[in-house]
Amino acid sequence: MATPFYITTPIYYVNARPHLGHAYTTIAADVVRRFHAMSSDRTYFLTGTDEHGDKIVRAAKKENCTPREYVDKISGLFQHLWPELNISNDAFIRTTNPAHMAVVETILQRIYDSGDIYFSEYEGLYCFGCERFYTERELVDGCCPDHQTPPETIKESNYFFKMGRYQQWLIDHIEKHPDFIRPERYKNEVLAFLREPLGDLCISRPKSRLKWGITLPFDHDYVTYVWFDALLNYISALGYPDGELYQTFWPVAQHIVAKDILKPHGIYWPIMLKAAGLPIYQHLNVHGYWNVDQSKMSKSIGNVIEPLEMKNIYGLDAFRFFLMRDMAFGLDSSFSEEALVQRINADLANDLGNLFSRVLSMAHKYFGGVIPEPDPAVEKEMDLGLEENSRTAIKAFSAAMDVFAFHKGLAAVWEFITHMNKYVDVTAPWTLAKNKAARKQLETVIYNLLEGLRIISGLIYPVMPDTAVTMQKHLGMTGEDKFYKLERLNAWRGITPGVKLRKSVSLFPRVDPEKKKQVPEAVAAPAKPAKPIKPEIGIDDFAKVDLRVATVVSCQPVPRAKKLLQLEVDLGETRTIVSGIAGNYAPDELVGKQVIVVANLKPVKLMGVLSKGMLIAANDASGVTVATLDKPVTPGTPLS
Repeated sequence: MATPFYITTPIYYVNARPHLGHAYTTIAADVVRRFHAMSSDRTYFLTGTDEHGDKIVRAAKKENCTPREYVDKISGLFQHLWPELNISNDAFIRTTNPAHMAVVETILQRIYDSGDIYFSEYEGLYCFGCERFYTERELVDGCCPDHQTPPETIKESNYFFKMGRYQQWLIDHIEKHPDFIRPERYKNEVLAFLREPLGDLCISRPKSRLKWGITLPFDHDYVTYVWFDALLNYISALGYPDGELYQTFWPVAQHIVAKDILKPHGIYWPIMLKAAGLPIYQHLNVHGYWNVDQSKMSKSIGNVIEPLEMKNIYGLDAFRFFLMRDMAFGLDSSFSEEALVQRINADLANDLGNLFSRVLSMAHKYFGGVIPEPDPAVEKEMDLGLEENSRTAIKAFSAAMDVFAFHKGLAAVWEFITHMNKYVDVTAPWTLAKNKAARKQLETVIYNLLEGLRIISGLIYPVMPDTAVTMQKHLGMTGEDKFYKLERLNAWRGITPGVKLRKSVSLFPRVDPEKKKQVPEAVAAPAKPAKPIKPEIGIDDFAKVDLRVATVVSCQPVPRAKKLLQLEVDLGETRTIVSGIAGNYAPDELVGKQVIVVANLKPVKLMGVLSKGMLIAANDASGVTVATLDKPVTPGTPLS
């Protein structure tokens, strides 16, 4: 029977448009849900929007519209963004939904009837940005720690929740369940806060000051405090109290939140549940901030990152990969386009992309694009620990993802990719292909490499689902919609011999950041030659140059030469060409690509390697760019 798994994001406050922080939290929840689907768990993933309170009224006034018109507009932005980021949520809740409001009224009445809510006059320090009262010890230099503004002193009559009477119960619960709040630093932060008297929580706002909220069922002159409304979404979305979803998923609930809302989720929420006589959630998973220019993102200082802009420029899977790889869950991280480009070019283009391209290219070159049959007689000899490495990667990946250590999970996958690249270098398929007696070894090596790619495609699925599917299709496994299941990834020899492979594709082209922000073509300055054009020649002179199409079979650095790469190319015959492009291309970056070479150039020795030909390339201020073809042609085809 499938194990249930329930994951939630916070419901996002609709006083501003979605930004990088919202995208990270939601993508993290999506990754977790997809990982648990790999284990055949029955998953449920909830996100949504928080739509009541002072800030909504103020924002609506600025926009010259009603609160309802405003929340409909901003909530719509969140709902439309998630499909763009390949978010697989099962439900989207809004706190203005009548069903949610009914649940809030039910819980409020239950706690009120139990004697845990009372009426009193209160004077305190109120931050309108946070919509909550602060104690003096919570302020930083007399200011709200989040908004850096002094709170206002407010005196009014309100309803209060006897939160303090549950303080020791919460301490005991946290100490008895040490992973209740994780990572540990946030558990310790909550326990440190609970060392001081907790006090009671003001859970209402008078309608004389605020009408946009859920009316208290026991006093229609007041609306409920926005946190006492918002937190209940996690059960109202499941059909509390009698819904099948509530019965199945609430006992295994896990929340993901950013550290700025640790206190409401780590203190208010479990105490609310306890007071209402409801089970407590299983885990609270807390992540850090994404900083930009060494500061927390803020609309006021203009450093907010738009997730759709990043996705449209760099690609969705690359963007998702960067967020999961560069933040250690629980710690702060810094976002920059430079770091994003470095991740794309190093991890995705060089490591994964080149491995995928070179393996498929060799499968097409040596076996006509058909998956070969590994030979049992040489399997052990040609394994070189690859199968064991795959299982090690799967185990490390699973352990890390289970505790939200996404960066460690991806590091385990990339360690296996490194093993795969070393396996190519050690087995040297291009050398085996020259020896007819080594045919069985070649068949087994290429099969093992394709099998390794199958496993990699499954492991990257939670983070890069589109890339995973693309890899599967090119590995001849179209329609295998459960390819990512861990039980299948753990079974070596899952790829089927005899299946036809698709042609190689570039999963992640290298990114030139300068070319991402080009002047629009319509207003671009007229192009000028980088160098003066040489004197004219006749057709007879040009006819002496034999330009041919060649497929790059392998590429490696020339020892002791910083600028030289040694390429083995197929132009109807195998040639070795030495080219000074090492500063612009990684050794494997051109493998599988079709290039243009001067085939009749007089051979010359460069650093002890005999070069028989020359690559055609452009050389400008941005570096060297090798000329390639946009459609495959037969190697050796002359240019005319």
